[in-house]
Amino acid sequence: MTKAPDGARSEARTGRLPSAELKEGLTRAAHRALLYGLGLTPADLERPLIGIANSWTDLVPGHRHLDELGRAVREGIQAAGGVAREFHTCAVCDGLAQGHSGMRYPLPSREVIADTVELMAMAHCLDGLVLIGGCDKIVPGQVMGLLRTGLPGIVVTAGCMAAGRWRGREDLTLSRLREFVGRVQAGEMTAEELAEVERVAVPGPGTCSMLGTANTMACLVEAMGLTLPGMAAAPALSREKNLLAVDSGRRAVGLVSEWFSARQVVTRASLLNAVAVDMALGGSTNSVLHLLAIAHEAGVPLSLDDFDLVSRTVPHLCDLQPGGRFPFPEFGRAGGVPELVAELGALVDLDPVGVDGRPLGESVREYRQAHPGDRAQGVIRPLTAPLRGTGGLAILRGGLAPEGAVVKVAGVSAEAMVHAGPARVFESSEAAVEAALAGRLAAGDVVVVRYEGPAGGPGMREQHMLSSVIVGMGLGAKVAIVTDGRFSGSTRGLCIGHVAPEAARGGPIALVRDGDRVTIDIPARRLELDVSAPELAGRRADRQGREALPEGLLSRYAALVGSASEGAVLGARRR
Repeated sequence: MTKAPDGARSEARTGRLPSAELKEGLTRAAHRALLYGLGLTPADLERPLIGIANSWTDLVPGHRHLDELGRAVREGIQAAGGVAREFHTCAVCDGLAQGHSGMRYPLPSREVIADTVELMAMAHCLDGLVLIGGCDKIVPGQVMGLLRTGLPGIVVTAGCMAAGRWRGREDLTLSRLREFVGRVQAGEMTAEELAEVERVAVPGPGTCSMLGTANTMACLVEAMGLTLPGMAAAPALSREKNLLAVDSGRRAVGLVSEWFSARQVVTRASLLNAVAVDMALGGSTNSVLHLLAIAHEAGVPLSLDDFDLVSRTVPHLCDLQPGGRFPFPEFGRAGGVPELVAELGALVDLDPVGVDGRPLGESVREYRQAHPGDRAQGVIRPLTAPLRGTGGLAILRGGLAPEGAVVKVAGVSAEAMVHAGPARVFESSEAAVEAALAGRLAAGDVVVVRYEGPAGGPGMREQHMLSSVIVGMGLGAKVAIVTDGRFSGSTRGLCIGHVAPEAARGGPIALVRDGDRVTIDIPARRLELDVSAPELAGRRADRQGREALPEGLLSRYAALVGSASEGAVLGARRR
């Protein structure tokens, strides 16, 4: 496991805050001068120094309002007697990076974000952190960096945008828009209609309005106790979100005064709570990567076996797009994470203490009393009438995925839960999309897309463009996708990702040939390749592999990244 820097924690044990290293003593005259140059006063030097790690950018819709949330957080820090200083992390939009070579960069950006938080906090001796982020890799990366520092910290998530409206529909999300491309290809929609949808699908700031990775991770960090209650489902630009941001700034100062660090919040119990909420939500498959990576940084054991066990015991309760009926804003109206945790009851541990200083059960009870949810629409189903008796994600293993693979069961139709057919093998997502658009895929096919894993891609690209085209063409329940890459949180259909070991590391997926029979049995949790062991051994001896020649950051990432089965973190142990 990663060992976090000891500076902040050793200072806390003596009752001396980390920022004292900058402020106190004869030899720190130059340091104090630099702080005075920021506009601080001698009185400010007596106050805790709280960093705001903000991922604001006007290049990403989910983040272009975060400057406003930053000002609200600053207001809360100052009101509570702290000194706020803000810095920024990068923020890649998976939607804009989707379907081209730019998709190699979002997952590596998670590590860059974690590095940035660690670098800025430790180099400047910050006493605590407030993390402001939204889209897919940003919040996990920020949390990973926070855990490395050992500092107290709290998360403010961006909040989702409103759903789009078009021709009487009020539930339009970006995931549906991508599927419309397949409908145009199939002749069910005109290019002019698609152009109309493009202009209204993203009505304003905030994370995409379905249960994609961004909103999934917002829910999971709340379930983990790293945010104030109600944070995940509070909409972007809402009064509720702004008030939560102010309160989070205030609470950051309190966390420092109590020296209640993020490592005390992120425990095995709180991580298993997040896994349970993930299963009940039917969240993004990317959440598996991120929770494993967060656990790695926290020094807490968590494995695919834990996801598998929880998936077998926690039912899928939330009827949310992309696999369900409702856009994500309806989850907030139904009561959000506190309401879902209350419904899960004994299936979660109500004892872990979150950043609000209270056990989860107490926080949930008080929040629900003050903010009763409206469950009339059925967005959150009761335990007695779940959408599915098992979790919304499943871990598959077998001859094709000895270390495991992940499927979003919440997006798979009942008739597709067991599927067997001939493999159609592609060495890249672009080649598979081209075949789909050219009509070269048939019902029953198993599309195998390889060399898209963490090292082989490099960057573990999402295959959402492919899955969207297949679903849009009406083949979502008839054509399976199996890949060592990953899928967008907005994916639906029979999509098996995170196959490990990946092709670039010699996994069996590298040995599949056109026509091989592949069997997917989700109820039995199996992913099998019907090829004899002697035949596979012969293929392995003849295997040439695919030489990847990335440059810059990607070359370093490919050399260092671990298996998807362990969170695709840098330097992770490889089997």
